[in-house]
Amino acid sequence: MKTIITIAICLFTFTGVAQNQYEKGMQKAFELWQENKPLEAANLFERIGNAESDKWLPYYYASQIYILQSFNEKDETALKAKLETALNFLNDAKTNSDNNPYVMTLEALYYTAWVAYDGQKYGMKYAGKVTQLYEKAIAISPENPIFILAKAEWEIGSAKYFGKPLDPYCKDIQRAIDLFATFEPEGQFYPSYGAERAPEVLEMYCK
Repeated sequence: MKTIITIAICLFTFTGVAQNQYEKGMQKAFELWQENKPLEAANLFERIGNAESDKWLPYYYASQIYILQSFNEKDETALKAKLETALNFLNDAKTNSDNNPYVMTLEALYYTAWVAYDGQKYGMKYAGKVTQLYEKAIAISPENPIFILAKAEWEIGSAKYFGKPLDPYCKDIQRAIDLFATFEPEGQFYPSYGAERAPEVLEMYCK
């Protein structure tokens, strides 16, 4: 009995230390990102993901960094390299989290990056996938303002491209704003962005 208790204590202690290392690593990665060192942050997220095989968030953020970086990329070769790296991390996040609406929304952003680079070349190919991913994410979590805002922004972008009215999507932006007022992340390090952007989008397109 004493041996079992000793083993249990050791396992608990090891788990606590490992969790503490995970938290410190994630906090450091976010600090690097805030210090405008996104690639260093992505590298650290990748190392955390490799060490924490059951976690999806490190790979999610590593992928997100490369996707966001690609939106400013003008060279197609460099764009493809960034988005290929992003897709690899995205697939790792999928492996660690099944049917995850956050990962779906990030995948939608991945395809949006292709469309933003060349709408004529990639719009017909990927636009339907983007819409389907947002709809699936919202079906899973209909009260999450992150997903509602992301889908509305995509729809506004599409409407602008085709010269259609933007008003139909303003109610979704307002709904996201209302939901952000009481929104709480589902867990530690979960995405929580959008609360500041939603009013900006409303002011930009709906006033």
